[in-house]
Amino acid sequence: MRPNLQEVFTMRTQRQLLAIATALLLASPSLAFQSPLSEESIREAYFLGQRHDDTLPRLLDKYVQYLALPKTGPYISSISFFTPFVLAVQKSSQHTFNYSAQQAQSEHRAEAEYVVIRVQIDLTETYGAFLTEPTGSRSGSATGIRLRPSTFWKDFQVEVSSEDKILDADFLHGDPNYVCSKYSCTLSGATVTLEFPAESFTSDAVTVLVTPPEGDPVQVDFDLTSFR
Repeated sequence: MRPNLQEVFTMRTQRQLLAIATALLLASPSLAFQSPLSEESIREAYFLGQRHDDTLPRLLDKYVQYLALPKTGPYISSISFFTPFVLAVQKSSQHTFNYSAQQAQSEHRAEAEYVVIRVQIDLTETYGAFLTEPTGSRSGSATGIRLRPSTFWKDFQVEVSSEDKILDADFLHGDPNYVCSKYSCTLSGATVTLEFPAESFTSDAVTVLVTPPEGDPVQVDFDLTSFR
């Protein structure tokens, strides 16, 4: 039995609406890296992290840019851009026993996906762990020494932008780093961590600009097309 004209018109309309919806979906912004992660990607990240060998350091190295030592001022030694896939591998590597791929998948699905950007700041001879200051208010007062505060990283401005738009971090925190001997520990730098929702990155390029309180600003451009 042949369909009547009304049925033919209805089927054509449905096909046209489907084509329009597909075109709109393809035209919508997409991420340069994978997010949300597929079940296959979560499992792959799980097994990579469970190797507990040099797989993780080699993977992380692809997502880190190392910078040259400045003549003066603090040393912004590296800036990292970790995607949800890299973070999933890291999380898996932190478990050694009684942690299955099914657990990794369940836990991942229960949380929102984020991108983590880390800025490594190292102290130098010209921007060190100790500060000099007069011991009194009178001219000619003796010079004293005090420790640089462990919160010194708050004096550094970190700006993340994409497509000329500055992105707002959901989380910003700094952790001081120390070099320790048998008898004492000395402040050596800090690691600044910023977290962003993964969907914030709809462009293939991201710029991270770090402006220290002393010395020249440092800018790093990430090409996300090679990231997972």
